[in-house]
Amino acid sequence: MNQVNNAKSKSMSHANPVMKRLGKLDEINYDGKTAAYGRIAGKTAMFLLWAVAGMLIYLFLNANMFANEPTAVSFEYYRFTVAISSSQIGFFIGAGILGIITQLLAMFVIVTAPVTGSIYAACEGFIISFLIFTVLKGYEYLGLLALAITIVVVFTMAMLYATGVIRASKKFHMVLFTLFGAMIGISIVSFIGYLIPVTRPFVSMVMGNFWISIALTLLSIIIATFFLISDFATIEYVVENKMPAKYEWSAAFGLAFTILWIYVRILDLIIQIMGNKD
Repeated sequence: MNQVNNAKSKSMSHANPVMKRLGKLDEINYDGKTAAYGRIAGKTAMFLLWAVAGMLIYLFLNANMFANEPTAVSFEYYRFTVAISSSQIGFFIGAGILGIITQLLAMFVIVTAPVTGSIYAACEGFIISFLIFTVLKGYEYLGLLALAITIVVVFTMAMLYATGVIRASKKFHMVLFTLFGAMIGISIVSFIGYLIPVTRPFVSMVMGNFWISIALTLLSIIIATFFLISDFATIEYVVENKMPAKYEWSAAFGLAFTILWIYVRILDLIIQIMGNKD
């Protein structure tokens, strides 16, 4: 029976790059302190609390620093008029760059995940707070709507995985990463096309179309929800194979990262819909 379970675990590890990285054969059935579902849940909650902390930091700066500065840039984002100061621009760009760096470190240098994962979550919370309290100024309640939808999505996918309706098979991951690759390809082609003067008007017309924009955002949300299944499978793989407790941080960060990604994409979808509402 153990041989069957081990064979299944190896199969799953080859289906998912994250599992493949975690599934080092010399650490399966580890004899020391092993990973546990409860601690992974606690660490995931901690990362999400750091995102809340990042939101509070933005609110503090917005009330005590940004509010006293003159508007440096004013623009429309899906018909929402956004006026920001030079400090807001600097902090926003800084949070974005720091978030990218710490995200990569947390994913590929596991030992740094407790710190870099927390910093990433705080940066993401800072950006989310900017979207809610600056871009959606006057419509802040939409942030709560996005939160409610995110909770429903995460809970639903967790139930579907727990009941075996959706499983993280090799075929599942093949479809998932094909969709993800297609999404990245569309972004790259669009970016290159926009840089070329001849194709720029066409790209602007296509990407500026409301329904195309909505379709691409919905596709990104679908991809993100499918990544939840991959995260649940990773957590199951780490715990059931009795891997070292240090991998709890990596598994928890992966889940927190996906939840925040889903929230941001749902919030963006709501902004697009409300901005186009006449």
